[in-house]
Amino acid sequence: MQAKITIDQIEYSVDFTKPIDLSIPVVSSEQNPVAWYLDAPKIEPVKEGKWVAAVAQGSVVNFNNVYLNPHAHGTHTECVGHITEKVYSINEHLKNFMFKAQVITLVPESYADDLAFTKKQVEKALGTARPEAVVIRTLPNTSSKKSRKWSNTNWPYLMADATAYLRECGVKHLLIDLPSVDRERDEGVLASHKAWWNTEGKIRFDATITEMIFVPHTVKDGLYLLNLQIASFENDAAPSKPILYTLEN
Repeated sequence: MQAKITIDQIEYSVDFTKPIDLSIPVVSSEQNPVAWYLDAPKIEPVKEGKWVAAVAQGSVVNFNNVYLNPHAHGTHTECVGHITEKVYSINEHLKNFMFKAQVITLVPESYADDLAFTKKQVEKALGTARPEAVVIRTLPNTSSKKSRKWSNTNWPYLMADATAYLRECGVKHLLIDLPSVDRERDEGVLASHKAWWNTEGKIRFDATITEMIFVPHTVKDGLYLLNLQIASFENDAAPSKPILYTLEN
């Protein structure tokens, strides 16, 4: 389905039959990506005595339980409730789902004993664009991100001033292909999370972070339409399905 939309007084054509799915599906196997020292998620049929809720085993329906942690087992979107004493719900605080989004690609730089993304890099990549959402693809960008075991890998992270810069630019929704915008082991500092949600000032309840996405290499840096959909969990985070649409003018 083709549609016309106007962004910043420019009319674009959008083909909604050509979605670009940035989510990583949850699978009940060791092929699922995992972070934060957990085991793989499980999707398995309900069992009562000798009865197994699987058509292949004689049931009339497939009736599965799903055991997962949104933060550890795939693409998820979180709100400020992730780091506050009161557990605010992503389902309550994400009420709009279509956004002007900018895809940028960053290469981590050496910082102390780590790799990180700096404010200078973000400034250069974003340029004069002031989108509602920023999608960060990190390099190297291989399909192994879809099944990577992230625990104890000390992944690259966003410096707090880089995250604060995005906030100051008016960005409300930050998407990245790593398990966290912060360092894996930071002794609970959570500098980028706190900078993003402005926890030392007026908290941004309507801002979100989406982690563990995958941006195909065929997606060029630039402006897109983002549809950010979440599962309706009353929780600080929920599995999500961010979809990009190409804008043509």
